[in-house]
Amino acid sequence: MKKKVLAVALAAAMTVGTVPAAVFAEEAEKPYEGVTLSMWIGTSLYHDGTKAILEKATEELGMEFEVEINPEGTEGDNIIKTRCASGDLSDLSVYNSGSLFTALNPKEHFLDIKDEEFTKKFDDAYISTVSQDGRVYGTPVTTTSAGAVVYWKPDYEELGLEVPKTWDEFLANCQALKDAGKYPVYLSAGDTWTTQVLFLGDNYNVLAQNPTFAEDFTAGTAKFATDEAALASWEKYADLVDMYQPDYTAATYEDGLEAMATGQATHWIILTSVIPLMISAHPEAKENIGVFAIPGDDPEDVGLTVWEPNSWYVNKDSENTEAALAFLDFWCQQESQDLYVNNYGANGPSCIKGYTLPDSVAPAIREDMQAYFDEGKTAPALEFLTPIKGATCEQITTSAAFGQVDAETAAQMYDEDCKKSAVQQGLGWE
Repeated sequence: MKKKVLAVALAAAMTVGTVPAAVFAEEAEKPYEGVTLSMWIGTSLYHDGTKAILEKATEELGMEFEVEINPEGTEGDNIIKTRCASGDLSDLSVYNSGSLFTALNPKEHFLDIKDEEFTKKFDDAYISTVSQDGRVYGTPVTTTSAGAVVYWKPDYEELGLEVPKTWDEFLANCQALKDAGKYPVYLSAGDTWTTQVLFLGDNYNVLAQNPTFAEDFTAGTAKFATDEAALASWEKYADLVDMYQPDYTAATYEDGLEAMATGQATHWIILTSVIPLMISAHPEAKENIGVFAIPGDDPEDVGLTVWEPNSWYVNKDSENTEAALAFLDFWCQQESQDLYVNNYGANGPSCIKGYTLPDSVAPAIREDMQAYFDEGKTAPALEFLTPIKGATCEQITTSAAFGQVDAETAAQMYDEDCKKSAVQQGLGWE
């Protein structure tokens, strides 16, 4: 009503030529003044980067935000499912991309944004994780991350090593490092979840050899123990058993941050979200840390397994869809993305095509990782392509990393673990 009254007043004033220019500017710059958007977002994403854009959106568009912080993980999953069922969604919700999102039956609850101009900015890999039945629902909240090899560049320079393009070349580099008295691979098995990254981060190589593996695995017709490319992910653990630092069984994630930021080991197979954390504690590490993809067998096809970011979703029954879409368009603009990254940082390249990360971002992300995106050599992690993930994955990968089980046994154990999940979801596995 406020906007309508102002518009009438302006129209009347125009007839006598008495409208101050400032009045037009104020109305043009704040088209959504008086609108409040409700927002449901997790603690880990309601940080300085997000807050900076919200404040800027209020300043330029006029809208206000009513923010509700949600618990993440399983509790958050249950809450959004309940809200979908009860029709009690916020105007904007932040939730996972990939299989967890598509399991919410988005057609019934969220607005299709495929025809919005800003949606054309999203890269295809991201689009695939927020789409269903030809509709697109999500807008990326943050940057990507990847399961990759974070490495200490001074060691490579000292020994004249090159970034490997095959797994055999990587093993040769590890042996050269070991012979030189260095610790080739850091293993932080004191936090068992980190041992999964070698297995999960190898998905690009699995899909390169078997592009339909995710669909076949979901259908129960492909298994890790019987698919040659998928089994190779488990075989890589056996190749590295003798390459770890002495305290690998007890070393934690925090230990890994410190060790890699100070060059105590050469490689850490981990999520690239560690990079801004390492540099925050040790700014001098910014130029010494690099990243490369977990290599496979084909030197002509080396690619990065990407964890796509959580996404904004618009409640299709919201009374404020126009304002919500305007906010998402604002979110995707270069200036807003710069504001986000400069206030929070980046775990990887953006899903927004054409967006260039600012110079404040480490070369490991801005150059090393970006090259894979520019060449189209990325694939989503398996968890974005299938709803199935074994509950004891990290225990199995830890046993494989320790050499306690061989690759075939580990793969069989994981297949059996996944079967429980598939049966619970009614996916028809036998």
